[in-house]
Amino acid sequence: MVAALAVSSATFVACDSAKTVTSTTTPAVVNEQPMNATASKDVVDIAIGSPDHTTLVAAVTAAGLVQTLKGTGPFTLFAPTNAAFAALPAGTVDGLVKPENKGALTNILTYHVVSGAVKAADLRDGQKVKTLQGEELTVSVRDGKVMINGANVSAADLVGSNGVVHVIDAVIMPKN
Repeated sequence: MVAALAVSSATFVACDSAKTVTSTTTPAVVNEQPMNATASKDVVDIAIGSPDHTTLVAAVTAAGLVQTLKGTGPFTLFAPTNAAFAALPAGTVDGLVKPENKGALTNILTYHVVSGAVKAADLRDGQKVKTLQGEELTVSVRDGKVMINGANVSAADLVGSNGVVHVIDAVIMPKN
């Protein structure tokens, strides 16, 4: 179940690509390979291929979002790491992956996904992006570092066949 949670969180993060900003951000490197090495995989497969996102994958699976996130998209997924899930209060993840909590899990995971393939250079300080869940995320850019609702983007621009994945260091929670 932990693997399903990991996939769902990663799958639900997409950004609004309508707004662009110029940036000097260097491309992300995954396993010592350029970010475009993932372009043949979709956003779910990118998460599945990462040992740091097994909880997200388990969550996405438990929420029944795998097929949605493997869809045409494009999606931008803000993918919390296993450490981000582990930082939640004890029992949170185990409770969320239970069938009776599928709605709450789906709500949280879709809050991590934005419609459109948004690269780091497209994000600007103070920008609001609407999530698939319906609420907005706030982008902060300080000293060249990007944050989403206070979560640090630790790896950016993992380009997939149906969108982009940005790795974040926290699980971001919707207000509703």
